[in-house]
Amino acid sequence: MLTADELIKEISVTMVKSRVVKLSAILQKQHFSLRDLIDITFNQDKNIAFRAAWILENLFLQKPESYLNDMGYLLSRVKSVTNPSCKRHYAKIVMHITSPKSPVAIQQELSEIDLEPVAEQLFDWMIDPKVLIAVKVFAAQALFNLRDRYNWLTEELANQIQFLMRNGSAAIQSRGRKLLSQL
Repeated sequence: MLTADELIKEISVTMVKSRVVKLSAILQKQHFSLRDLIDITFNQDKNIAFRAAWILENLFLQKPESYLNDMGYLLSRVKSVTNPSCKRHYAKIVMHITSPKSPVAIQQELSEIDLEPVAEQLFDWMIDPKVLIAVKVFAAQALFNLRDRYNWLTEELANQIQFLMRNGSAAIQSRGRKLLSQL
């Protein structure tokens, strides 16, 4: 059974995608505590934190319904994410779990959680010029997914997307047009 300290040691070296997949499978098989993994994503060593977030995304998105009991904890930590590389993984997780295509059990669990602080953080990431474009795209999609839950999101999201599209990259232009047409 892998401990949190052993996992930190494992991910303290450079990793490739295949290693992330392998570690994710090991952690899932061992029922490694998702809360412990989430906590490692806040490690002071930004590389360890990034690798833990990469594993978290991989592990969580494979079988999100396996982690229903940890959903509230995961989402409560979103506002604390400061590592630029970790923001990408957290935004991607939120995008996927808020999707209308997410498993019914996930949707039911999310209905019990106040997601407004998460939505506010996603907007903060969209507005921050230092945040990577991938984070902004994932955040925009997640906010779009939440638009029916919080009525203030639609107008704010449309305004922010239009702002980002003014000088935005091809990725933000493409996603922006798609989202605006659906809003």
